[in-house]
Amino acid sequence: MEALADAQSRSILFSIIKQGKTAMELSEEHRIPLSSVYKKISDLEEIALVRVDKWILSENGKKFKIYKSRISKADVSIRKPEPAISLTPNDQNT
Repeated sequence: MEALADAQSRSILFSIIKQGKTAMELSEEHRIPLSSVYKKISDLEEIALVRVDKWILSENGKKFKIYKSRISKADVSIRKPEPAISLTPNDQNT
């Protein structure tokens, strides 16, 4: 719930539903410092909302992870005694 409440995490998560992106691409797209993107991605990976889709090799030989969202939709309902979250798996993960 905390990850979805965080605006930066949410924008990262939902920008990688259809197409995976590198941390650098996410940093530039959302104007978030690269170190913050890595922290948010790490947090999202830890709770299984993001996965590494593949690795790419740059022209100068550096390896980069391509991140992809594991979910395509999140519905939050506020009910007593606890809020509930319903997550829809990302069918773009094939």
